[in-house]
Amino acid sequence: MNFLLRKETLTKMSDSVANVWSVTGGRGIGPAPFLLAGIVNVTPDSFYDGGCHCSCSSAVEWGLRLHAQGAHILDIGGESTRPGAAYVSCEKEISRVLPVVRNLLAREPGLLISVDTYKAEVARRVLDAGAVIINDISGFSFDPGLKDIVVQYKPGYVLMHTPSRPEAMQDNPHYDDVIGEILTYFEKKMALLVKAGLPENRIVLDPGIGFGKNLEHNLTILKHIDRFNVLGRPVYIGLSNKSLWEKLLGLSREHRGGATQVATALLAARGVYIHRVHDVAATVQTLCIVQAMT
Repeated sequence: MNFLLRKETLTKMSDSVANVWSVTGGRGIGPAPFLLAGIVNVTPDSFYDGGCHCSCSSAVEWGLRLHAQGAHILDIGGESTRPGAAYVSCEKEISRVLPVVRNLLAREPGLLISVDTYKAEVARRVLDAGAVIINDISGFSFDPGLKDIVVQYKPGYVLMHTPSRPEAMQDNPHYDDVIGEILTYFEKKMALLVKAGLPENRIVLDPGIGFGKNLEHNLTILKHIDRFNVLGRPVYIGLSNKSLWEKLLGLSREHRGGATQVATALLAARGVYIHRVHDVAATVQTLCIVQAMT
């Protein structure tokens, strides 16, 4: 979907870090004021859809539907990373995501495919198959070999912050300065990647809402999201239907859509560029309203 942009909106956005992200081959995504990554979970234990799209055919059809609704990127995941989630072997993860990548690209060769993985071999296989973005929750901490794969292939790379693995990340998370500590983490990780040979324009930054953070930490990050602009890279946010809405508002999973859209609108108005979402159609409407009102 191409957003209809007023001239003043384009001018404003072109002066920010928000519309500069290159992926495999130096291919640029945009220009647009916002990017949407539609979530395609190929897992039996997703917190959101509970395995509704865990077969290849279902995942492919869901991905094509999200693309038709306006998703610029399809983010495919073969291992749940919700708090307490069980580890999935490399072989199992490949068997889940690789056929989906191949079939999506066979149906729509121009799709921008992202794969949500922290495993080097999974990344290698999906990049060989045509994926152009690796969405890594771990900042290459869980599998150090992932850094080498990312440097070799030079895809788009989502550098996310998490202090520990999913099975333990919510065990009493503590920060003295949550924003400052995440900024330091990003600076160190980006420096390692760039020194190793990954162009900086491949990197976007995800502060990791819900990953090793309690409600206060998450809200502090969201309130001060503009502080991450100091690093000169676009911000990528995944807060769609997450448990912070239950903690803040008492909302069950099926009733978090409204909170997700309100938060997405506020963040977009503050310059957040990339939004990873379940409900693409509703988010397109939300961001069109933001565009019309800012």
